[in-house]
Amino acid sequence: MSNLVELINNCKKGNRQAQEQLYRDYSRILFGICLKYSRNKTEAEDNLHDSFMTIYSKIDQFKHQGSFEGWIKRITVNTVLQKYRKEETLTLVTDNIEDEMPEDSGYLNLDLATLLSYVQELPNKYRLTFNLYVLDGYSHKEISEMLGTSLGTSKSNLARARMILKEKIEANKAGIIMEG
Repeated sequence: MSNLVELINNCKKGNRQAQEQLYRDYSRILFGICLKYSRNKTEAEDNLHDSFMTIYSKIDQFKHQGSFEGWIKRITVNTVLQKYRKEETLTLVTDNIEDEMPEDSGYLNLDLATLLSYVQELPNKYRLTFNLYVLDGYSHKEISEMLGTSLGTSKSNLARARMILKEKIEANKAGIIMEG
């Protein structure tokens, strides 16, 4: 643990070797997060780069209280979400859709690579909401605050994401190829 403290302190001083070591130590974990929130591998790589730039610029704000890994994961999620907020206004969905579908929508019976590809194909607002709620365990209230939307929009976006995923999974089982 003292090695981590030393590494963080060296990064705070702007030490390039320490920054490279930090990247080597955490890039795989953070890339997994970026991949989960991105449309494809190239976009995930860009998001990883942006996340590390933010981590390096804000590392002096880490006060060695709580988990460093948790801190950099939070920065990574926030960096990616900020990028999407700038890129695309997450619009209000006015349709009322049932909030919850049965929990076993079939995506638990899919191999991870297939499920990830389906999630990556979702429109941004649905993909972000699905990942934050289902995979990261945020509440609709937290998601609406993070994405700058209403509580109802968060619930509706989750329901739509689940509906789209369910359709893709059912099409997969039936051997039908679906577009986007």
